[in-house]
Amino acid sequence: MKYRRDEKLLVTRPAHPPMDKFQVYLDRIWHTRWLTNNGPIQQELERHLCDYLGVEFISLFANGTLALITALKSLKLKGEIITTPFTSIETALAIHWNQLQPVFADINSDDFNIDISKIEKLITPDTCAILPVHIFGNPCNLDGLNELAKKYKLKLIYDAAHCFGVEQNGVSICNYGDLSVLSFHATKVFNTIEGGAVFSHDKKSKDLIDALANSGKLPEYQFAGFGLNAKLNEVQSAYGIVLLDYMDQYISQRKIAVERYRELLRNLKGIQFLSEKENITYNYSYFPVLVNSEDFGATRDELAKYLFDCNIQTKKYFHPLITDYPEFKDCKSGQLTNARSIADTILCLPMFHDITIEEQHAVVSSILELQNDILNAESNLLSEFKGQ
Repeated sequence: MKYRRDEKLLVTRPAHPPMDKFQVYLDRIWHTRWLTNNGPIQQELERHLCDYLGVEFISLFANGTLALITALKSLKLKGEIITTPFTSIETALAIHWNQLQPVFADINSDDFNIDISKIEKLITPDTCAILPVHIFGNPCNLDGLNELAKKYKLKLIYDAAHCFGVEQNGVSICNYGDLSVLSFHATKVFNTIEGGAVFSHDKKSKDLIDALANSGKLPEYQFAGFGLNAKLNEVQSAYGIVLLDYMDQYISQRKIAVERYRELLRNLKGIQFLSEKENITYNYSYFPVLVNSEDFGATRDELAKYLFDCNIQTKKYFHPLITDYPEFKDCKSGQLTNARSIADTILCLPMFHDITIEEQHAVVSSILELQNDILNAESNLLSEFKGQ
């Protein structure tokens, strides 16, 4: 019999700060009536994030998509940007809104990140930049991408939406590339309900990005260029300040949950999950698995449907590939063999900082139930066949 919860188990559950501590900031905002426009609380959040993440320059945004659009805009790019098809559609939309052309390279089969060897084959005189994505918080080949960008004199911008707090050799991966972009959406490890950030390396770049986030406005009625109204407001900034105090605790809880999933699933035939790399500090933002239908006995879609019927929500991140959307199907790309295979077999299981042991056991038990049902059905069918 299928396990069914009375309340749906969601694939994620947003972290939020204690209401009493958040209320202190709300009272302050009500008193000052400063609601937006680079207010004192936004500036405070910037300082706290720089300290926590080990970065020097950060620009805050209303969401990660606007952050990525503005990051690209600030570099005054023209031509083609090579990126991955295995990512959220917003990555390609940011390229589109800058009137640039996305070119899609295949990904690695082991970490789902863009394959450097495939990038080089797609570089042409029209290529202006590389836009890799650190999928599920797994860092790309940072040194290899840096060398490739330098070799061909290309800009390197990282979509690090999943990577809050992720480090390589003790250094935030937001310090890599010409620019790096985070998302603070409600589903991310750290959130400001909606929000995002661009990380730069010098004050001149930060000032330009800040101006572009404020419709291009500069002091003394000057104009920095065609920007967007993409500012983060004071209420969301306050939310982030209070939540930041709990990040170490929440990431530690996520790590425990991921280790528990790995232990529960390690002997389950047909289910594969990502392994950790050395010298990386992870944030454990997602728990994706690959479903090998031949070994497991059911397809990814059949497993997702079964879990849905058990009132357990999963997500097929990232399916479909960006190149499957009509708006991007005619874009240039290499052979996307790995990207296609992974997009057709990946499933993200419920994952959040306060997921309980019982909830994780429910997920894994339901997966086992489906496999056992299939095995029993096959055994009964074989017995009937032999009896004929």
